[in-house]
Amino acid sequence: MQRTRSAEPIAQEQAVVVASFEPLGPYRLLASHSGHTRVSTGNPGGTSAGSRRAAPLRKTDALIVAAGRGTRFDKGRPKQYRHLAGRPIVRYSLEAFTAHPLIRRVVTVIHPDDRELFDAACEGLDPALPVAGGDSRQESVLRGLEGLSADPPDQVLIHDAARPFLTAALIDRLVAALEKTDGALPALTVVDSLKRGADGLVAGEVERQDLWRAQTPQAFHYAAILAAHRSQQGAALTDDAAVARAAGLSVALVPGSEENIKVTEIADLTAAERRLSPHAPRGEMRVGQGFDVHRFAPGDHVTICGVRIESFAALAGHSDADVGLHALTDALLGALAAGDIGTHFPPSDPRWAGADSAQFLDYAGRLVRDAGGRIVHLDTTIICEEPKIGPHREAMAGRIAEILSIDPARVSVKATTTERLGFTGRKEGIAAQATATIELPQAT
Repeated sequence: MQRTRSAEPIAQEQAVVVASFEPLGPYRLLASHSGHTRVSTGNPGGTSAGSRRAAPLRKTDALIVAAGRGTRFDKGRPKQYRHLAGRPIVRYSLEAFTAHPLIRRVVTVIHPDDRELFDAACEGLDPALPVAGGDSRQESVLRGLEGLSADPPDQVLIHDAARPFLTAALIDRLVAALEKTDGALPALTVVDSLKRGADGLVAGEVERQDLWRAQTPQAFHYAAILAAHRSQQGAALTDDAAVARAAGLSVALVPGSEENIKVTEIADLTAAERRLSPHAPRGEMRVGQGFDVHRFAPGDHVTICGVRIESFAALAGHSDADVGLHALTDALLGALAAGDIGTHFPPSDPRWAGADSAQFLDYAGRLVRDAGGRIVHLDTTIICEEPKIGPHREAMAGRIAEILSIDPARVSVKATTTERLGFTGRKEGIAAQATATIELPQAT
């Protein structure tokens, strides 16, 4: 079986107006702009064993859209590569499609700058080579579809990388729906009252009877959706169902899932972690401690917790002498009972001469993830008379969070002096101490 490796995430769940609606069975239909209507019926819980055996006669590929920059997230890597319970968000979709028996090939559309992040996210899997995305989601999807043309599938499922809770049953429902319709999307009814607003006041009510919240994956016959995207270039449509309908195709509504959430804000990531927690085995909490010291040397700046600060002197060290990141690295290694920073990055090794200490902390973070764990909290205290740390604390916490792909709320950076006592009080150097709290799977 061939697997192949590689777009702007789709818009938030939107309300879909059903232009032509016929309640026949569990699948309901979105009419095309041309007014043409088809209805797909089937088992809302999934396909039968017989249909599963027949379905592989059709070649079905998955296209994951992961080229967006995630501008609504905090500073750091794009949201699809942020970690959820120790794994990149996009990996959940990669695993779901790769494991599904009806999916022949998984292709991902990525931003050209994200290749290393993507390769790390799909480590151990075997997706197809990634396709470079465009300036918009719609352009990225078209590029992804064109990338399938050398060995075209019969049908394709287009999925937002920011939706990590894709289920096999949902894939089954979408593939089954394509037996009798041009396309299909998972959708949920609107249960809340809807209001129009103006100037901060309620200006009217919106009838919700025929409104639906659209999700992904959205499934289509490949040739039809490729032609639709080619014909609608530059139309700035919100999702692939809108592209399909604008081109005259009909799109069926199949039962979606409340679990199939989209991670758009940091708060969504936190909610997703809480969602996973009840289903995960109870872990054990570990606490590690780190301490580091570097003496001053001639120079005009120091780097502490990844932030460059102008200073009366530099810090001497084999690497960049980042006392804060060194202490944090040791704390994480201590929590893992995995030795210390000198064990993994010996000062006698010329490879680490002048090295950016961010790679040491990133390494320790990956060891935590590889052990199936997660970082719960980091706390570091910088001890010095000069330079002043207070103005840089927020930037330091943000940089630490960025390196480890964790929420900045899980990072604390503090500073203190020794009241002019000892070597730090005499301005001979800077010290740092740190603690790391991690959760690891319960040992059996």
